[in-house]
Amino acid sequence: MKKHIPNFITSLNLASGFIAVIFAFNGEIVTASWLILAAMIFDFLDGLSARLLKAYSDIGKELDSLADLVSFGVAPAVIIYELLTDSSGTIPAFITLFPVIMPVCAALRLAKFNIDTTQITSFKGLPTPANALAVISLIIAGNYSDNKIVNAFTGSAAALIIFTIIISLLMVTRIPLLSLKTSQLKFKGNEGRYILIASAVIVLAIFGIAGASLIVPLYIIVSLISLLFRKSLLESR
Repeated sequence: MKKHIPNFITSLNLASGFIAVIFAFNGEIVTASWLILAAMIFDFLDGLSARLLKAYSDIGKELDSLADLVSFGVAPAVIIYELLTDSSGTIPAFITLFPVIMPVCAALRLAKFNIDTTQITSFKGLPTPANALAVISLIIAGNYSDNKIVNAFTGSAAALIIFTIIISLLMVTRIPLLSLKTSQLKFKGNEGRYILIASAVIVLAIFGIAGASLIVPLYIIVSLISLLFRKSLLESR
């Protein structure tokens, strides 16, 4: 029975992502954002339960990628589509098709990840949950903080298109980024992870909920600095 628990949790991830798509298409992008956040929690819990229960399976690996594609590729793309539709009064209608790049890049990233054995301790390219977080953090920050900069950003078709292209292409790059998964909680070996957590807490303390929109850029910056620092240490030995 325990071997089915991780797959059940993964199914909750998929269900949350699908319902998020429905809400997003109905224009309820804030609710959709919270559902995507719930999918992220389920995505974390399925991996944690698999490790604790030692309930790994090939089906679980493939199911996880399929769920992630819906929750972190399709659902955030629909949110971007809705934002573009709202601002499309003065732009050509075909511009609203730009979000299609996001689920395509997410699918490519997930397919590569499943066959890439070098991404165990670190990632190459932006993980799909981080892609989704980049989108929903803007929605949540704009809705609950009434931040003028965030709202101006989400109301600009040009900004949304550039943003969508950048985070989508980041998923299929080979840029080394931190994996938040770790087998031990000691500071040594987890310096980058703890610096990222501390930085996120500081940003949220300073900017409030509006600071949520800065978490993914922080993740990228801290990852690059941490991995470059580790590389220089290894080369100096």
